[in-house]
This record gives sequence, C-alpha cells and structure tokens, in this order.
Amino acid sequence: MTTSTSPRAGSEATFFGHPRMLFNLFSVELWERFSFYGMQGILAYYMYYSVTDGGLGMDQGLALSLVGAYGGGVYLSTIFGAWVADRLLGSERVLFYTALIVMAGHIALAVLPGGLGLAVGLLLVAVGSGGVKATATSLVGSLYSPQDTRRDAGFSIFYMGVNIGALIGPLLTGLLMVEHGFHFGFGLAAIGMAVGLAVYAAGRKKLPESTHHVANPLPREQGLRYGLVFLAALAVVVALLATGVVNPDNLANTIAMTVIAASVAYFVVILSSKKVTGTERRRVGAFIPLYIASAAFWALFQQQFTFIAVYAEQRLDRSLFGWEMPPSWVQSINPVFIIVFAAVFAALWTRMGERQPSTPLKFGAALVVIGIAYLAFIPLESLSMTPLLALVGILLLCTWAELLLSPIGLSVATKLAPVAFTTQMIALFYLSVSLGTTLAGILAGFYTEGNEVPYFVALGGTSIALGVALAFATPAIKPLGPGAK
Repeated sequence: MTTSTSPRAGSEATFFGHPRMLFNLFSVELWERFSFYGMQGILAYYMYYSVTDGGLGMDQGLALSLVGAYGGGVYLSTIFGAWVADRLLGSERVLFYTALIVMAGHIALAVLPGGLGLAVGLLLVAVGSGGVKATATSLVGSLYSPQDTRRDAGFSIFYMGVNIGALIGPLLTGLLMVEHGFHFGFGLAAIGMAVGLAVYAAGRKKLPESTHHVANPLPREQGLRYGLVFLAALAVVVALLATGVVNPDNLANTIAMTVIAASVAYFVVILSSKKVTGTERRRVGAFIPLYIASAAFWALFQQQFTFIAVYAEQRLDRSLFGWEMPPSWVQSINPVFIIVFAAVFAALWTRMGERQPSTPLKFGAALVVIGIAYLAFIPLESLSMTPLLALVGILLLCTWAELLLSPIGLSVATKLAPVAFTTQMIALFYLSVSLGTTLAGILAGFYTEGNEVPYFVALGGTSIALGVALAFATPAIKPLGPGAK
C-alpha cells in the first residue's frame, strides 16, 4: 500500500493507497447494491410473467414503463435524502436510517402478496435507496480534499464495490426465482441489506468528524413551515393517486416531468443562493451541460433493466452446455466487466494525473461509445436468436462508456459543489440519472421486433451526435470551473 503526496494523504492511506474508511464505504455499498440489483434483476419478469408462473400478469409494455418509473423514482428521492442530510441530520445518520428503510422494502416484497407487496416494497426501496445513494457518495467525497489527485481513482474503487454487489445479486436472486419463486429472491435481497447494515454499523463512528454534523442547519423557527410544506406535498401526491390523475399508465411520464421541474428548480435555488460565491456559481454553471449529457447516457444504459431484459428472455440464446441460464443473469455481465476494468481505469487516471482528459471529454466519449454499442445491435436483427457472445461484446462497450461517465460524474459533482450544497449537488447528478432511467422505460415501449433497425439507429445516432457536440463544447466549459477539468 503506497502513500500519496496529496494534501490529505498520510498514514491513513492504507486501502490501495487511499484513506482507510474507503473500505468501510466500499463494503456497505457492495451489500446495498447486492440487494438493490438482486431485486431489480427479477422485477420486470415478476411484473409481466403470468400468474401461473408466479408473476403479476401485467402487460409487458406497462411493466417496462413501471420499471423505468420506479428506477427514476429511486434517483428522484435523492432530493429528499440529500436535503435531510444537509439541513437536518447529516450524511452519516441519513445513510444508516435510509438503509433500514431499504431493508424494510425488500422484506415487504418478500412477504406481502401481489400488488400490495409490489407497491409497498417499491415505495420503501425507492425512498430508502435515494438517501443511501446521495449520502454514500458524499461520504466518499469527504475522504479527499478538492485538490487530491487520488479523487477520481478513489471513486472508481468505490464504484467497483457497487458492481461486485450488482454482479452477485442478480445471479443469486435469479437462481432462486427459477428454483423457488420470486418471493425467495426478494427475501435474499433483504438478507443482503441486513449484512450491509451490520458492516456499516461496525465502523460508522470512524468517518471524518464533519460527516456527523449538519452542513447547513435548518433554523428552528423554519421547522414548522417546512413541515407543513412536506405534509401538503404528501397530501397532493395521495390525492393525485387516489383520483387516478396519476396512474400506472402515465406514471413514467409524470416522473420524467417532475424530475425536469425539480432539476430546474434546484439549479435556480443554488445559483441564486446568497451562500454561494461567484466562483462556486461558475462551477455550478459548468455542471449544467454535464447534467444533460448524463441524462442522455443513462437513457440508453439503464435499458438493461427494460429493453435488454426482454431481449435476453425472448431473443437471446442462453444455452450453456445444454443448460439454459436464467435471463436475469444477463444483468451480471456488466458488473463482471466493471470489476475487471474499474481498477484499470482508476490506475490510468492516477498515472496520467494532470494529463488525463477533462471531464467533458470523458462524458463525450461515453456518449459516443454507448451509441456505437446500440448500433452494434443492427447486424443481429436478421438472426432468429442472438448469440450470447454478441450481447457480451455489446455490454462490454456499455461498460467502458459507464466507466468514462458514472464514477467521474460522482467525482465532479463533489468537486463543483458549493460548500452549502455539498450533498444536494450530488442529488442533482442523481436527478440526471433519474431522468435517464425514467426515459429508459419510456423508450423501451417503442421497441418491437418489427422496428429494431430504426430504434437502434435513432438511439445510437443521437447519442453519438451529443457526444461529439460535447467534445467540441469542452473549451467553453472548462474555464467555467476548475472542477470541470
């Protein structure tokens, strides 16, 4: 284990040259992602499989849109989790409490029957995961100073923990789904989250002192006002659902519009705050084009849970030596490549140091690569069944694109964040993921076997065009903020 010469490095740099607490956060995120992706790997099938096969018998198109809406809801809930962390409880406590909520959601999916279990379970997991996502990333950022050149590499290592959990989760829940039924798979996800909580509880007091305090405390006199606003918002949501104004058919579009409105509002609040300096304001401005690029990327990448889930079940040759693997196992291909290549990318950025490409160029490259991945589906259109190795190759391209954007996006969000909005800037990045994930469900509804080529051309071509445009805009973006470099 080497010691860096960065400002905060020293004797604590004992986990692959990084602060020791990176291991604790790496571990808890691994088990939280095990439970999350283990559940999500079988979620679409649970919705549209027939009742006789243990599912709910939903229309396939509706099921995919709901998977996208649920995924978007998870990332949308980061707003609430981040606000509570910054204004009420602090990041460390919010991570612990929301992880408990996630576990309760998986238990509900496992033990409650039919639509009731689905509604209660997904609501709890969405709310809890939003808090875990925003705060875990913030806690990793707290381990490094803004000038620490290990920062991107540290986030890449953290991201490897995410994908170890994402690898194991769908494998085990998918096997239980085939052998014993969906509810056993959901129950295993609950056990995984319990393990993650135990790991975190054992070391949570060792995090930096700042993570145990509230960055921007809410004045006591404003507590009642914010409480009334929350109750009013909750009443509006309940009324919209009870009257059918918001229903399963339009839920995905509703969430997409909500995310866009929330994102605009967030940028306005941060940019107009008196607690944000001129330099911080320029950095937030540099984040806007990165937000747009991120949303476009996730609209394609997150289709592994919608379009690719259906493709794996219906168009993929899943025979392995005379045995047919569960379709959910396809969800573990990407994490395998992440585990292999995350360390490679982390080492590359560390070795390049100040010579590495700027963040906008990394984002642009990610859009180009994932666009090429979608275009690679076109030659497979004439085949009755797609060879497994062909899909593996496409998912390898998606993995390289992900490593160019996702851990880098988390890192740049912490670098560009104003002091008073540290966790909430991370929530803004997750809002871009929320929008993209919701769009992934909506876009999957346009895919049919009869329009495969136009579908892949439209998505792949648009992504490549956006990536090239962002690369050309890089010289204009970089001067807006040092963190954008």
